[in-house]
Parts: sequence; C-alpha cells; structure tokens
Amino acid sequence: MFSHIHPDNYQTQLSKKERDMAELFSEFKLPAAEIFNSAPLHYRQRAEFRVWHEGDDLYYIMFNSETKQKFRVDEFPVACELINTAMKALLVEIKDKPVLRYKLFQVDFLATLSGELLISLLYHKPLEDEWQDYAKKLKQQLTSIAPVDIIGRAKKQKIILDKDYVTEKLQVGDKTLSYQQVENSFTQPNAHVNEKMLMWAKEATQNVGGDLIELYCGNGNFSIALAENFARVLGTEISKTSVKSAQVNIKANNMTNIDIVRMSSEEFSQAMNGERQFRRLEGFDLSQYNYDTVLVDPPRAGLDPDSVELVSRFNKIIYISCNPHTLKDNLRQLTQSHNIEQFALFDQFPYTDHVETGVVLTRKN
Repeated sequence: MFSHIHPDNYQTQLSKKERDMAELFSEFKLPAAEIFNSAPLHYRQRAEFRVWHEGDDLYYIMFNSETKQKFRVDEFPVACELINTAMKALLVEIKDKPVLRYKLFQVDFLATLSGELLISLLYHKPLEDEWQDYAKKLKQQLTSIAPVDIIGRAKKQKIILDKDYVTEKLQVGDKTLSYQQVENSFTQPNAHVNEKMLMWAKEATQNVGGDLIELYCGNGNFSIALAENFARVLGTEISKTSVKSAQVNIKANNMTNIDIVRMSSEEFSQAMNGERQFRRLEGFDLSQYNYDTVLVDPPRAGLDPDSVELVSRFNKIIYISCNPHTLKDNLRQLTQSHNIEQFALFDQFPYTDHVETGVVLTRKN
C-alpha cells in the first residue's frame, strides 16, 4: 500500500501540486508561488492505527480510503523514526500480556522533534487498577526508546499515568520555541514544514507593526512565533484544551504581549461589531487595539461570511488554508478589497492530494 511513498516520487508529486494550484487559482493575479517542500520520508510526528487480533497475533491495520479494505501495517514510512521504532516495541511488550491487549482496538502515537513520545491505548472495556499496574511497567520498558508517556482510554474513561502531553521545540529563525501539544488536540503533524510556515508568516509580517489579531489560534502556534513583530497580539480559539495549552505556551516562551480568549470567530465578529457583549472579553477594550493585521488559519470549511467581512476590514491579511477550494471561495470576496501580495504552498502531506497554502493580502489603495 505504501509503494508510491518513495523519495524518487517526491518531486513529481510536488510538481503536480504546483500545477494543480496554478490551475485552481488561475482567475486571480497571483505572484510567483513560494514552494516549501517536506522531507520525502519520516515527516509525520503523529499517527494512529487500528489494532487487529488474529489468534495469538496482534498487528496494526489501516483502511484503504477507496476500497475500505483493511491492510496490515508493520512499518509506516511517513511517520518519524521514533514512531516506527515504538510501533514494533509496543506490540512486543503487550502481545503476551492479556491485561494490556484484551479489547485494545486502537493506538495513537504523538512524537516531537525533541524526542518525546506519547502513546494512547484505546479499549472497548473499562480499565481497572490492574491495567494501570501493567501500563506503568510498559512505560518503564519503553523508556529505553525515548521519554514515553502512556494514556489509557475507554468509554467515559481517561487514565493518565504521568502527563497527557508532549513538549515540542520548533526552530523559527534564531529562536527555539516551546509548544505543549496535548493528546487528542489539533497540532500540525509535519513539524519541519510547520517551522517553515511559521518562518514564512514571520517574514511576511516583519515590518508591519501595530497589533495582530489571530482567529483560530489553536495552541498559539502562530501567535507565539509572530509576537515580536507586533506591539500586542490577541488570539481567539474555541477549543478549551487548545486555549489552556496556548496559555502554557505563552508562559513557557516568556511572551508578555499575547492574550488569548476562548471564543469562536463568529462570536469575535459580533464583539467587534458591538452586537454582543461577552464576559470573556472583560478587561479588553477592542477599540484601543491598533489592529492592522489579521491572521486566520480556519478549518477545512474556510471562513463563514461574517468572518470574511470581519477579516476584510484589516489592512493586511495572512490566510493559512488547509482547503484550497474554500480558500478560493473566500479569495473571490477578499480580492474585491485586497491585492494578493504573496502565495505559498506548504507540502504538509506528501503523496496525498492535500495541499496547505498561505496567502498574504494587502488593502488596495
């Protein structure tokens, strides 16, 4: 199933993405695209597999997206070396331990460039005290590979042995930034390409000044990397887990000019328009902010009409998109008031049709 995933095929698939994007956005006056490649192998810092039980055997499976048929996975060339090593070691350790293997149906791996690993074991059974005892021994066995944390999940149950997060270190220019990444929350899976995205956005806002608003700020991925370019940064995010991580990350990186509020982009739009008052915004006088620049990194659905209207008020827009089709729809509206100054393609997911893009727009004179 992974025969197409090979360094010899990498440039061909990337060139196809370039052509596809040029065609998709041909109605716009695009500058020359900046292309940011990925490592051809072992680029993912996260992976999840179903677990198949066959007699005494136990192995990982995935499903063919077209035929829906399962296939065995003994190694996963797109995942980082640490995950590949842990995949094998984990099965060896749990195969002959009924407490750990019984009703185990999925394993999730989350690794970092800095060498940490979080393994989540998902079960179709309640987890008893005995499971914890065995899981602690399993953790000890796996520490020979890397600093490992283990989580057990079952219906209405989450058992954390020590912690449910890893701490990633990303290099952005001359700065090493620290990010807490919590199990089961969104993080960019291709860490090296994420570093390139952060550097691109940082350079694009180098001499802008003023204040920055970021919608869909997640765990502070962009806010923290871009903070030194602005007087103040206000980020909004709907996920409680991500907001908590963002607060941790702001503190860990000694940032003093970033605030995060938990609200959706729609709610923030209502607050900016004075349509609703939010207790969460107590202490924030939005009229006092010099918001010249906005950064958005929306989900695949793109920006809703109210958010497009809100974003169009800013002089400079940094739009990070994980869905070029919804980006195209949004650009049809945004280019009525703004020019496209920069266009970038980030190959977050090699050998797939998925494309991550970045666009910088500035207000027309």
